[in-house]
Amino acid sequence: MDDDDDEDYYFGVYEGGHWVWDEQIQALLFICDNPPVHRVHIQTKTKLPTGTVKFKDEVDIIEQIRYRRLYRRRLKIGEADVITLQDIKDLALFTAPTSILTPKLIRMLHTPTIERFLRALILYCAYYLQTAAEMSKRMSELISKVRTLNCDRIENEFQDNLADLRLLVAKEYCMFLIGGGDMKKYHHMGQHKYSRSLSDMDERLFETFVRMSIQIVWIALGRKCFYQIECETHRILKSDLFNPVEHSLKTEFIPRMEREERSALFGHCIRLDRKLRTRSPLLNDVFCQRPIDYRLLGLAVVNYPQLSPRLKYLYTIVAGTEEDLANSNLTLGIIGLPRVQFDTILRLLPPPYDLNSKSSISLQSSRSYMKKVHLVLPPINIPHKEATDGFYPPSFPDKVVQGNPINKVQLKRWLKRLKSFGNCTH
Repeated sequence: MDDDDDEDYYFGVYEGGHWVWDEQIQALLFICDNPPVHRVHIQTKTKLPTGTVKFKDEVDIIEQIRYRRLYRRRLKIGEADVITLQDIKDLALFTAPTSILTPKLIRMLHTPTIERFLRALILYCAYYLQTAAEMSKRMSELISKVRTLNCDRIENEFQDNLADLRLLVAKEYCMFLIGGGDMKKYHHMGQHKYSRSLSDMDERLFETFVRMSIQIVWIALGRKCFYQIECETHRILKSDLFNPVEHSLKTEFIPRMEREERSALFGHCIRLDRKLRTRSPLLNDVFCQRPIDYRLLGLAVVNYPQLSPRLKYLYTIVAGTEEDLANSNLTLGIIGLPRVQFDTILRLLPPPYDLNSKSSISLQSSRSYMKKVHLVLPPINIPHKEATDGFYPPSFPDKVVQGNPINKVQLKRWLKRLKSFGNCTH
């Protein structure tokens, strides 16, 4: 039985059958026409994956050689040797505990929707960390200064930029929630969306996916600010109320913020409701009452005939190839940087970049190595919003963007590796 089709065997309460009248009890009876399915209960030996899952950040030289020979992406003829999102996914899968990996998770990570989600999440977290540092500095300076109208203008621009970036993450996240497009197989009610929710299976998949996404973002941003990335990712996906990282660490980072700082970082699209009706900040931004460029909701999916400089920038970051990033002098964390500047596990090499020195540097401990080399990523400069955009097409575009192809070679490698460990369920 194919692992991806396991959910096809879950039927709704009144699906695949017919009704008959029973004279004895004087009532309708439902007769199921589906063949009986023998379900084997699989006992889960591990707890549900959470933020406590530890990845192998310390990889010895033998494992690095094995990774480089067996699992690292090979260059095609004429392909630029730059770091791609696939390289970061490969490293995250290699260093992840095999107990949390499943074929379904690996296949999901190799879909166009999830690749756009990961890119948008990397961009959002990078700009969030940059804005948080800037706002903290501004709040310290304003202790001895007077606020001006220019302060409000700058902070409103931060707020709009972060809200638009959350919207880019939200549109892909919503596809995952509703099971649209290539996310149909991963819907919580199964591929055919029966009336019975596969809650246990869905929870394991979702929590593992969130943890894997955090690891990918952390590696992409140079292995910095892990707890801030983890806390903010859980916040935008689950809300403050259901943020497990904040509950466990009790940082009280948000309550200590100034009002202007909270407004710039989190926006004003906050919907307060009863506990069970709480929406995540991503969904709040989708239904927010603010001026939103409608093209953001279809960016990288719908082929719009004309884009503003701001949307072209966001499109290149979220859906452009790594070569497009390099040609536009753009980077997304370490994505788009020359791969020769990094070692096997994507740590920055000290200049001059010597391929022969990678092995010797990898033998050093990570702590002493990180003291010597510091990765400085360029700041993110999002183009300003245009005051007016007078272009409106006569009809809504119906052409679809041809997305970047998925690396099927790498997908097969990771599925084969997982099978060798005997972890092939779901």
